[in-house]
Amino acid sequence: MATATGSGLVVRTLRRAGVDVAFGLPGAHIDGILQDALDAKLRVVDVRHEMNAGHAAEGYARVTGQLGVAVVTAGGGFTNVLTSVANAYLDRTPVLYLAGSAPLEMDEVNDQQAGFDQVAMAAPVTKFAHRVTRTELIPRLVAQAIRIAQSEPKGPVLLDIPWDVLRQSVDVDDVVDHRVEVDGSGVSPAGAVDRIIEALGTARRPVALVGKSFVTAEARAQLHEFAARTGVPLFSDWEGLGAIAGSAQHVGLLQTLATVPEDERPDLVLMLGLRFGMATQFGTGRLLPKNARIFQIDPDGRELGRLQEVELGVQADPVGTIGLLNERLGADGVPSGREDWLTALRDISTTRRTALAAETEQHEDPAIHPYLAVRTIAESVPDQATVVVDGALTELWLSETIALAPLAHYLGHGYLSAMGSNFGVALGAQYAHPDKATILVTGDGAVGYSLAEFDSLVRAGLPVVVIVLNNRAWGATLHTQQFIFGQDRVTNNRLENGSYSAAARSLGADGVDVTGLNQLRPAIEAALAARRPTCIDVRVSLAPIPPEERVLNGGAPFGGVEIDT
Repeated sequence: MATATGSGLVVRTLRRAGVDVAFGLPGAHIDGILQDALDAKLRVVDVRHEMNAGHAAEGYARVTGQLGVAVVTAGGGFTNVLTSVANAYLDRTPVLYLAGSAPLEMDEVNDQQAGFDQVAMAAPVTKFAHRVTRTELIPRLVAQAIRIAQSEPKGPVLLDIPWDVLRQSVDVDDVVDHRVEVDGSGVSPAGAVDRIIEALGTARRPVALVGKSFVTAEARAQLHEFAARTGVPLFSDWEGLGAIAGSAQHVGLLQTLATVPEDERPDLVLMLGLRFGMATQFGTGRLLPKNARIFQIDPDGRELGRLQEVELGVQADPVGTIGLLNERLGADGVPSGREDWLTALRDISTTRRTALAAETEQHEDPAIHPYLAVRTIAESVPDQATVVVDGALTELWLSETIALAPLAHYLGHGYLSAMGSNFGVALGAQYAHPDKATILVTGDGAVGYSLAEFDSLVRAGLPVVVIVLNNRAWGATLHTQQFIFGQDRVTNNRLENGSYSAAARSLGADGVDVTGLNQLRPAIEAALAARRPTCIDVRVSLAPIPPEERVLNGGAPFGGVEIDT
């Protein structure tokens, strides 16, 4: 009689679902899964902190559109990964978290790594959280968790599997394999699509706002075809930027609309999986005009018209809906004036960058102006790269130039905005696309959360290039303290010790120091050519304030503002 352990059933179901990699690190409660994964050729990429196991699974899912898997041990292993679970929940990322737990027979005996309800802790930030209490249930419950994670709106799921449930054996002949696939999701009704086409035909200044749904090459080709056939300019928040790159209608990040003159603002907005909230200035009308006709397609009906009135709100797959739009578009050419509208929007983006470049001419700090650093980084990004950003001030600066890069994916903080989370994301993204470049642009504060992961990159052979914009401070919070409390009330914000490049070298990676702007691009190009994990430590000035930070603090976006460092 052939038998299989609970661990073996977990791995068997993952392999049936097409999973060939998981992220984690060893622990007694889940070592059985690691052993069976070894035999089944399911690679487990091990990191140095469970936080980054979860974030790596997110990164993998975000650039592939497929399921990410993280495996963590009980107790502290589980609590370490909770930030990732919350992050995936807010950003609708499909990740399966497998957490070990204490044996059922040791319930309520003050055992180690036990004594609290892991499922109850995860439930508020998962689509599905469940404890498996019998080994024979594993194939059904793992399959169910996979389907839930991949069903729209996508999101994280957690299975808590006790140590003895994983170790127990069952007769293989009694194992029933359950469905793991979700073959498709709904598209917009034809009548709604026709209403969109009719509205596009009369709009003078339409725009399309693209969310995270367009991950695959096929989906992006459909999106670009739609934009070309309608002449509609494309914008995105951070997650959709890679989807619009390469389109002839590409403009850039949504913040560009903030400086469009009042009488030239969009009159029609097509929202394709991009949600109301932070990215749209919370429905205030400052970014998306209150008098614009808004047509929203989102896989989650709860998002339709959340903060701003919409003329049409359809719970549907944005990718499938774009495909249907292309099918139903007639042979008519692009309405006249659309090229002028696109040019006007691009001119606004150019004016914004020109204003920032002019401000750098007044900069007297010997450290590199951060705008010049991020402009150089954007100019150095190779075709089809993944760019990941971490750190509040770093993200604010990079958002001013990253739309110029020919990237495939741009992965930001997301709605949780957890500092230090994206080193792990970069690791998972690099594993997903090993032949393409992955560049993590991070602040010195953010990189400090995960310095040990340089070791993980080296051991896994993942050539992530980590560019640290080092202003020797928690820059965004320092600026905020100065704005709100005054120059003499800055506290707990200075980070003046150590060398990040040296820390990377000590863990087996390459490390480079950049103190002059002319050194930066050659350093990036050399690191990309070497195909080695590399830390480029770039000394940038703390003094300049990025435009979006000025707005957040009640000022105008331009005007050469710097603070006294």
